[in-house]
Amino acid sequence: MVRAGVQRRRRAGRLCPSRALQRRGPLRALQREARAGPYPGVIDVALTPADLRGADVAVVIDVLRASTTVTQALSAGYSRVLCTDTVERALGLRAPGRVLAGERCCVKPPGFDQGNSPLEAASRHGDELVLASTNGAPAIVAAAAHAPRVLLACLLNLGAVVGVLRDTDGDVTLVCSGTGGLVALEDVYVAGRIAATLSGERTDAALVAQAVARGFETALPALAASADAAALRAAGLEADIGYCARESELALVPRVVGASEGVAKVQAGAGVIGAAAVDGADTVEA
Repeated sequence: MVRAGVQRRRRAGRLCPSRALQRRGPLRALQREARAGPYPGVIDVALTPADLRGADVAVVIDVLRASTTVTQALSAGYSRVLCTDTVERALGLRAPGRVLAGERCCVKPPGFDQGNSPLEAASRHGDELVLASTNGAPAIVAAAAHAPRVLLACLLNLGAVVGVLRDTDGDVTLVCSGTGGLVALEDVYVAGRIAATLSGERTDAALVAQAVARGFETALPALAASADAAALRAAGLEADIGYCARESELALVPRVVGASEGVAKVQAGAGVIGAAAVDGADTVEA
């Protein structure tokens, strides 16, 4: 039988998680100083972008399809991808050498050169790609405002992302882009796959994501079962689902290297994460 005093302390801890986090702050700092290698911080999962409350490293996931498209575009040779929070902002960034890619509800917006498809992004048609998508691109922009280091993950670069995060010092939040502000099965699945490979304390949300990932033997059924996959099939884009389910074929890890109002500049990166990647003064010229 649990003693009343212990029971009260447990209840107090649950009712006041912020106090517990505040107490852990100085301890984490001391532990980091004492360790020769990376500090295995807390692994969290933001089930939607609205759940992101700040982290040392934020890893944005929109496997169907924005983070996959960005990863594929950089692998194809685009020098950078400009992720925007609106279609109108993307249109304002049109310039020679820039290709406009995007979608609204799986449909290419008027005035755009191509959709938000990794298959289309595999062929380079300019120097830079401008991306405006319904969920993923705004999630990348939002993450850049909440974390000093922002990476992009999908299944295509799964192994590369895990390799980088294992050498990362600090707390990591895996940010699921979701769908219209709601949880997206496929993003939670990928977050669970990544979380399961990392050392460190896990939040309940991370444990939930890992449980979701364990429910599927392979990636394709997880993606195919999602509402976003159903929407892609209805739009005649089923080929994108299979492509996005391919694993660890690309060794690069996209990272946000600059952000201004409504735009996040993303470039290819590899290896250990360096200093803060987001520089608020690094604006994107139209």
